[in-house]
Amino acid sequence: MRTNDLVLDTLGRVHELVPAVLDGLSADALRWRPDPGANPMGWLTWHFLRVEDDHLAGLGGVDQVWAGGWAERFHLPYLAHAHGYGMSAEEVGQFAVDGPELLVGYAAAVWEQTQRIVAGLTDDDYDRIVDTRWNPPVTLSVRMVSVMNEIAQHVGQVAYVKGLYERAHEADSGWTGHV
Repeated sequence: MRTNDLVLDTLGRVHELVPAVLDGLSADALRWRPDPGANPMGWLTWHFLRVEDDHLAGLGGVDQVWAGGWAERFHLPYLAHAHGYGMSAEEVGQFAVDGPELLVGYAAAVWEQTQRIVAGLTDDDYDRIVDTRWNPPVTLSVRMVSVMNEIAQHVGQVAYVKGLYERAHEADSGWTGHV
């Protein structure tokens, strides 16, 4: 298996989960937090997609998908370049969308661009230094591993928070948790 195949398989598995994990969630559910300092499902999804979009666009030398009209569609109270890193609980709490469709659409657009960028990489590209602000400097391969780790962790967190949400709202739905 080539490096690109491995990267696309890893990232693709997360992208396959996005529509399923968000399926059936309302705007209120996407904003629900198990406690005031926790990250809601909608924000977590937006955050990991923004990180992938930002980092992969940087690696590929292309504009972020976010800059192609998605920022306006989301209409969030964040700076245009924000991707969630370092946001306060209060800032996270300002996240709101009308439903999962916008997040699923953005995920699909990010995935399309990610596939194009990765397809254009050679195995030698993975040794290229992409960030000299760190010691040692960050290679493309290290940055890619960071992205893969980030989005895999966060999609799992979304699924976990969804389970917490469903349990917290069992009485509302009549679901008892037993089959």
